[in-house]
Amino acid sequence: MRESFSRSQSQSAEDRDLVIAEPQFKFDNASWALPSTEGEYRQGLRALRSYLQRSSDDNHNDGQFHARADNLNFWLATVETRLGSLSQRLSASVGQVRIDTTSGGTVDATAAAPAAVEQMTRTPWLQIDDVYYESQGSAWALLHILKAVEVDFAEVLQKKGAQVSLRQIIRELEATQRPLTSPMVLNGDGFGLFANHSLVLASYISRAHAAIIDLRQLLSQG
Repeated sequence: MRESFSRSQSQSAEDRDLVIAEPQFKFDNASWALPSTEGEYRQGLRALRSYLQRSSDDNHNDGQFHARADNLNFWLATVETRLGSLSQRLSASVGQVRIDTTSGGTVDATAAAPAAVEQMTRTPWLQIDDVYYESQGSAWALLHILKAVEVDFAEVLQKKGAQVSLRQIIRELEATQRPLTSPMVLNGDGFGLFANHSLVLASYISRAHAAIIDLRQLLSQG
């Protein structure tokens, strides 16, 4: 909202309420006093409601929402990277030997510090359920935002022929919300006797991630 949807172009001013709201929603959720997390969230909600009120008031023109293809594409780029990160973290539940890809395939690329060619990545046993529920919660929030995008950007999506791509992403994210029938998050081997719920969730998120790449390509076309 702050970076793209409320701004008409790169050199336009940020919305005053969204400047306040964004950092408030990123406040440390473990803080319980001085200041409390709930108090910071309430301040963010007040600023967000103020923006929503101004943007829906026909008598004022200082609160805007720009439903354009380039704005949506810009926001989806952030969603794409976050889903990719969640997928990798979920896949690390069984441990992975990963190849260093910091150079991105560029011969003359450099990094701030040298990295091993191969690195072993594995989620600590006590954090497996934390990563699972964090990923599921992120997918839940993104699911509702994309349903709103389907309405607010209906005309843009229709012109680009991208409605089906968006609905496919929504369908993949809906699959992530299926309740567990197990009393705990199982972490079996990927091809073993017991299920691995993290890998199942990662598969749906990875498919949503791939569908977002296709959607962004449609939006970037003239």
